[in-house]
Amino acid sequence: MNLWLPAASANAPETDRLLWALLLMSCLVLALVFTLLLRYIVRYRASNPLDRGAAAQKTWRFEVAWTSATLLVFFGLFVWGANLYVRLFQPPAKALKIYVVGKQWMWKVEHAGGQREINALHVPVGRPVELLMTSEDVIHDFSIPAFRLKHDVLPDRYETLWFTATRPGQYALYCTQFCGLDHAKMTGAVVVLSAPEYANWLAANGGASSLTAQGQALYVRYGCSGCHGDNGAGSAQSGGTVRAPALAGLYGSPVPLADGTVVTADERYLHDSIVLPRKEVTAGYEPIMPSYAGQIDEEDLLRLVSYIQSLAPQGAP
Repeated sequence: MNLWLPAASANAPETDRLLWALLLMSCLVLALVFTLLLRYIVRYRASNPLDRGAAAQKTWRFEVAWTSATLLVFFGLFVWGANLYVRLFQPPAKALKIYVVGKQWMWKVEHAGGQREINALHVPVGRPVELLMTSEDVIHDFSIPAFRLKHDVLPDRYETLWFTATRPGQYALYCTQFCGLDHAKMTGAVVVLSAPEYANWLAANGGASSLTAQGQALYVRYGCSGCHGDNGAGSAQSGGTVRAPALAGLYGSPVPLADGTVVTADERYLHDSIVLPRKEVTAGYEPIMPSYAGQIDEEDLLRLVSYIQSLAPQGAP
């Protein structure tokens, strides 16, 4: 839509076409309304001796046709926009996952290999990238205008967004939600690299350990293994002393809850189970887990979630 801003992601051209279509239809409706308005202003001005005594003649066909046509056009635009919106929040299964934490007043980025960035995001060109985002304090808004992307980043909640960058280069990153005194300084850059350049960047900026390895250390430090490890976890029907549900193979599986509902063990569920353990209690288990809200920051929560995701089912090769 911006005439001088490049369209640097796969969804950007379609977003521009949708916005142009909305602008065109709005202008057409506006032109019709003001044309009729001006016509009647001129025709029925005080100095015009036009006979105003005759009763107005209504034509229902014109009114029905006009209303139906605009309804269909704008409903079509709504369906188009809704379809695009839904697709933006359904990342491909093999998307590269990168973790983003918003904090007054910076963007903290961490890659699966342990690479960390502040106010910068390096991604490969032509490969789907999924962002898992949360905030440590207030509401922020992650915005990359060249990618036509903008999404709220909320505290105590995971938000996902994905894109495929199509042009190598450097693009501006903003927070577009007022978040305090230095909101205007919460900017950064998205650097799109070719596949070989991205591999070299990962190798040159590798952390001491991967995100999963860091999560494993936290898993032991906070005592998770004591309850959820092989010695503590068990089935509610096993007949033994049950301390906590097993976490091996949990990610992505359905979880029956005590209230009779069933949820999927995704990143959001794992996050909430750590900081809000009584929110969704697993069926067959007592709500005895303490909350770690305020004890584990969002960056460490991302590492813990990454480690739990990596746990294979018991007995798996």
